[in-house]
Amino acid sequence: MDTMADVWKEVLAVCKTKVSDIMFNLWIEPLELIKFENDTFIFLINSEFKKSIILDKFSGLIKDSFEEVMGFPVEIDILVDSAADAKEMRAHADGKIKDTAVSPAGKQFTFDSFIVGKSNNFAYNVSLGVAQHPGTLYNPLMIWGRSGLGKTHLLYAIYNEMKKNNPDKVIIYVPCETFMNELIEGMAKHNTIAFHQKYRNVDALLMDDIQILKNTVSVQEEFFHTFNALEQAGKQIVLTADVAPRELVVLDDRLRSRFEMGIMADIQPPDIDTRKAIILRKCEQLNMTLPDNITEFIAQRIKNNIRQLEGTVKKISAMRMSYGDNVTLEQVQDIIKDITTDNQPVSVLVEKIIDFTAKNFGVSAQDIRSDKRQAEITLARQVTIYVIKEVTTLKLEEIGKYFGKNHSTVLYSINQAKEKMDEAPSVKAIAISAINEFQTK
Repeated sequence: MDTMADVWKEVLAVCKTKVSDIMFNLWIEPLELIKFENDTFIFLINSEFKKSIILDKFSGLIKDSFEEVMGFPVEIDILVDSAADAKEMRAHADGKIKDTAVSPAGKQFTFDSFIVGKSNNFAYNVSLGVAQHPGTLYNPLMIWGRSGLGKTHLLYAIYNEMKKNNPDKVIIYVPCETFMNELIEGMAKHNTIAFHQKYRNVDALLMDDIQILKNTVSVQEEFFHTFNALEQAGKQIVLTADVAPRELVVLDDRLRSRFEMGIMADIQPPDIDTRKAIILRKCEQLNMTLPDNITEFIAQRIKNNIRQLEGTVKKISAMRMSYGDNVTLEQVQDIIKDITTDNQPVSVLVEKIIDFTAKNFGVSAQDIRSDKRQAEITLARQVTIYVIKEVTTLKLEEIGKYFGKNHSTVLYSINQAKEKMDEAPSVKAIAISAINEFQTK
């Protein structure tokens, strides 16, 4: 990404995956990026009416997409070309909305650009097999693992490989939220024919973040029938989730059993060699190099989220373009602190984690901070300590200060939490939910 235009092109690609085609074409695509200053991207639009709608309904989406691409938060502002405003209002009143087919974003996400290690080797290989032999080898395929480990990258890679091999095939990549919104919109209008035609007449359906599928009869019923129709026709289905199928409490048993009939591939956090390879690949893409000590430091401190690794490298690149100098280790420490805590003071983040786990375990935050030894409180405390270690860059001694514990007790708590998570899916689900809630995405 050498120019603002390159950045905006990638941001548009991300936005496409999160709204309907009509919404994207009408409200987001017409934005003209004209300037970047003081961490703010400034756009031009030809309608005061559109400006108000975009700022009210889509500003959060656009800012989140910028952060996903660049690795750090930005603001947006919109100026209006008043000379064109009246003409645009008339065109809008005529109802002339351009409706075009939109292919999924992420053309840069291919199998070649995916860094393979011990933690994701199986998921990579079965995904490649699905892409090269859709509907025959592994169907359905579910890829699961916590946020930020490359599930969406593999979905895009499958899409791109299928399209390269069979350009005429109808392949849909869709976030689960978009699928639900389109279904709900169709049901509200008492017309789901177009929805059925779209999703039941494809050669492959690639759906992201299935764990957010609404626990309502109508939505799950529709998804169940769509799934069955595609499976019976021998069409490829690939799904991703943040947790294993057995832990998808939002799904009824018949859906979980359908997923478990196929291949399940989990992605674990990358080991340090894989993390270093990811950093070096991102540096190569950004045409820069980093000293070995900085590469080592980043790999040691960011262990569980590939997006955070890439976001750190992107922010270093942005700082170098802005200041023209190599960044220091101290500056990288500040960058990592910002990214891994989502710009919140660490103490505030810790308190939020304590409140979250307390609520999910049915104890009080005060209980978790106390020395009480009841089994449910001890477990909640151990999981809280584990989550803090996973989400923040705090050292064990620093974590211990929040609970009046020493280094060895904190380490013991983390190990106990891991054991309990392996034994009890419900405990693991709470821990993963907490990590996903507070880890930068």
